[in-house]
Amino acid sequence: QVRLVESGGGLVQPGGSLTLSCAAKGRIKSINSMGWYRLTQGNKRDLVAVQRGPAVTEYADIAKGRFTISLDDHADTLYLQMNNLKPEDTGTYYCNADLMVWEEEDLRGNVFWGQGTQVTVSS
Repeated sequence: QVRLVESGGGLVQPGGSLTLSCAAKGRIKSINSMGWYRLTQGNKRDLVAVQRGPAVTEYADIAKGRFTISLDDHADTLYLQMNNLKPEDTGTYYCNADLMVWEEEDLRGNVFWGQGTQVTVSS
């Protein structure tokens, strides 16, 4: 059973930093992409940053220049370094992974979500 385990959220003052991590656990053959999304007030998950393959990254405008996404594909772990945090960055951040996984003896592509980690930026 493949699952995503997130950590690193918490309370931080404006201007501070946090690093989120997301470890993919299970019978994983390869990673197509992994990314971070934030829940909006309309209950939609908006993209924050995504890494597709070993070197292609994409950032939402709110993340550019302040957040850095990186993938340790040996450890199947995704990181999001968040610097110069602002109160408007507050929210629940979800890890998403598009993986090739073994299901019994079959190799299948599937998309997984983490349980969410709370980031609160407040003085």
